[in-house]
Amino acid sequence: MAPGWHTQAPVPSDGIPLGKGGKASKELLRQYYAGNRLPSPMGGFLELLRVRPEDDGSGVALFECSASSLRFSLAVPKATRAERQKVKEQQQAGDDPDCPRHVDPPRRLQRIGGYLICTACGVRYGRPA
Repeated sequence: MAPGWHTQAPVPSDGIPLGKGGKASKELLRQYYAGNRLPSPMGGFLELLRVRPEDDGSGVALFECSASSLRFSLAVPKATRAERQKVKEQQQAGDDPDCPRHVDPPRRLQRIGGYLICTACGVRYGRPA
């Protein structure tokens, strides 16, 4: 094969962004926090592949479509002050803190790299006490 025969740019492994802001993005996040199956834009459902915490405290969930095998990513916003305060109050009470976004079932925050991080959404909530 001649060099340069491939005419398409490589596809990033981050996936196609889902719901770029607005009501659609908030509804997808609400369904994700509740543990519901997310519908795929291509038909079928989205299956969670992995969750990645970002340097700014936010997270990214990477999904694969069950019908088309395309990959999609869902940006999870970083923790608000109120959420960080809830976690701090749980720590001061002597409890192991839970993620304020995952209520049913509750998700325990994990100590990863000196931070408290939710493994289900990748959001960083501060440092362990």
